[in-house]
Amino acid sequence: MRCLHAQRTGETTMSQLQDRIAIVTGGAQGLGAAICRRLAREGATVVVADIRLSGAEDVARAIVTETERPALALPVDVTDETQVREMVKRTVAEWGRLDILVANAGILNPAPVDEMELAQWQAVIDVNLTGYFLCAKHAARIMKGQRSGVIIQINSKSGKRGSAKNSAYAASKFGGIGLTQSLALELAEYGIRVNAVCPGNLLDSPLWVDSLYSQYATRLGIGEAEVRQRYIGQVPMKRGCTYEDVTDMVVFLASDHAGYMTGQAINVTGGQEMR
Repeated sequence: MRCLHAQRTGETTMSQLQDRIAIVTGGAQGLGAAICRRLAREGATVVVADIRLSGAEDVARAIVTETERPALALPVDVTDETQVREMVKRTVAEWGRLDILVANAGILNPAPVDEMELAQWQAVIDVNLTGYFLCAKHAARIMKGQRSGVIIQINSKSGKRGSAKNSAYAASKFGGIGLTQSLALELAEYGIRVNAVCPGNLLDSPLWVDSLYSQYATRLGIGEAEVRQRYIGQVPMKRGCTYEDVTDMVVFLASDHAGYMTGQAINVTGGQEMR
């Protein structure tokens, strides 16, 4: 685990999240990496937490190069409370506070309900729901003492409607919205806001490109390009969700501009989900 710094070469422009301290779980790749880099560009100091330390270190190095902000890479399994506690402890030891937690770590393990093994179900619930709980628990302990802080869960449109042959994922995300609302009620008196972001299909993400297109093509008996078009066709705005679409919302919710928003699960779906 390493904290990376760079010398400042000139004046910096104050940004929306200037000098705030943020932890992003699942930050080593895909959307998590995009969130880390965007928060840093907005002036935050970012802890890149991931079960894959090498990937987290790559993202931390990229942050230093691109933004001249310090970054800390930490190996964290969000299902292990000892590791989560240490993640928060190390962050506070390094910078004295914790302003933003983005609970992004998540896994997907689709299967028909009558074929899903208990271990498959439990793994999804453990990472997506229990992992969120553990991270929020230990972040809240610090934020309550500060009487300030922001917790953001990266949820999904599957947290708003069921998902065929993907019951564990949908259950974990429905639960995540319930947890978000409950934490928002519990922590409001301490000046802590808790919200969720529910993205649509990130059709250019590693999950889709490396896995889901081929899975769905095999299941449906069509080509991968046709799979992509089918999913685009379900979106009123006729395009997939992008990292920028999601990071724009994360920055807004983390900033003072969202100072009167808590307990919300915001859709970023191009109109595909409106509840």
